[in-house]
Amino acid sequence: MAKVFKITPKRTIKRNRQVLTPDMVIIVTTQSQCLNPFNNGAKEIKETYMRIYGFDYQKCDCNSGDFTFEVCG
Repeated sequence: MAKVFKITPKRTIKRNRQVLTPDMVIIVTTQSQCLNPFNNGAKEIKETYMRIYGFDYQKCDCNSGDFTFEVCG
């Protein structure tokens, strides 16, 4: 069963010509039921940021410490 998470950046990050700001909030549905959306390599998070904002999560070298998340629903 899937879980839905709200992911919010903690602060503005500027790395490798990528900019992540706290207003770039996303809602992500994971494929499996897990407690942390970053456990599966952040696959859904990477795809959602690229699709919505054109932001490359890997190029910016982000990690779970750069974000807060909460379970929705």
